[in-house]
Amino acid sequence: MTATLPAAEDRTAGNSAAGAPARPAHRDGNVLRWLGAYTASMIGDSVFYMALAWAAARTGNASQTGLVLAAGSLPRALLLLGGGVLADRLGPRRVVIASDTARCLVILALAGTLLLTTPTVGLLIAVALVFGAVDALFLPAVGALPPRITAASQLARVQGMRGLAARTANVVGAPLGGVAVALGGPVLAFAAAGILFAVSLPLLLALRVLPRPARETAAPAGTARHELADGLRHIRRHPLLGPLMLVVALSELGFVGPLNLGLILLSDERGWGASGMGWIVAAFGTGAGASALLLAVRGRMPRAGLVMCLTVLVGAVAVGALAFVSSVPLAAAVAVLVGLFAGLGGSLCGALIQTVTDPAYLGRVTSVSTLFTHALAPLSFPVTGAAVALWGTGPVFATSAALCAAGAVTGIVLAPLRRAELPH
Repeated sequence: MTATLPAAEDRTAGNSAAGAPARPAHRDGNVLRWLGAYTASMIGDSVFYMALAWAAARTGNASQTGLVLAAGSLPRALLLLGGGVLADRLGPRRVVIASDTARCLVILALAGTLLLTTPTVGLLIAVALVFGAVDALFLPAVGALPPRITAASQLARVQGMRGLAARTANVVGAPLGGVAVALGGPVLAFAAAGILFAVSLPLLLALRVLPRPARETAAPAGTARHELADGLRHIRRHPLLGPLMLVVALSELGFVGPLNLGLILLSDERGWGASGMGWIVAAFGTGAGASALLLAVRGRMPRAGLVMCLTVLVGAVAVGALAFVSSVPLAAAVAVLVGLFAGLGGSLCGALIQTVTDPAYLGRVTSVSTLFTHALAPLSFPVTGAAVALWGTGPVFATSAALCAAGAVTGIVLAPLRRAELPH
């Protein structure tokens, strides 16, 4: 059944999907507006979490601080799939604008409240819960936007540009939040985060969305539960989406624990200290930034499915090697390889998902992949910590590497994914 265009945004055309050759993404004002909005929003995220952590630490004890920081994860995990359904119903642009507006208003209201009263643990938990719920709407929609604003041939380049934006946010956001806290306390930091969200809104409002292609199909409209089940069936029955989600799930579960909590424990075990860990994290960011730049410049990678699986496999081997190097310089060199190969594999995976997904299901498919990367994978932190306490860093890193490698090998074994190509 041909899908009905649900919103005016889907009739707004800056280009035609079947018209003239696509403008390169890095020269397309429409894509650059999306990229600017995404970057401002990601920097705002970093500043917000820095301010939240500082306010929680100054207000409560260590366990209460942990509770505040973890509070947003619960609504995000519970509501992400529903956010994908909403993005497909209303259109991702509309959902992104509404959720980013809500984030802006919530954080600015918190900053205004803290001008009049001191923060309490209860207030901070409530804000974290609301922010997490709104994030569950924002993340699937912002991930589903690129196929709506540029041609399929540019999606790999957009993934590279998105990776560069994420690295920029990581580098700029935390120091900016620290400076804001030092100058004006949590009030100024929360206000800065709200302003950054506000900066992204005019850029999002200026986005021109491509008309939906005639091939787009969708199930008859039903309840949200039925639409979600239909989206999950679409993933399960698709020859590429199912294997791609398996690669995402295994690689994220394998990478996240060692590269976050695992690095802290490894640095402590080896006596490298905070500075050593900082060099390793910086090296990982350098490698990931280089992979994003490579894809942004090239715009396309031949034999994308096979390259994705091989780069994830090399990244997995490098993760396992991290626990067995003897010095900070060697660990930093290995971390560069982890960032380079894992980053390239992740970007190619994202580009393939967006390319092969029927546009009617983009929100729901994006919500499933985001569930693995932003909600379920962080649950491996306590498992990683307990495992390191029992067996040490070496076996834990090796097990995590094997989990990542299993995802890559699965992709290599499955012919449709191994032979997958990005469009020219």
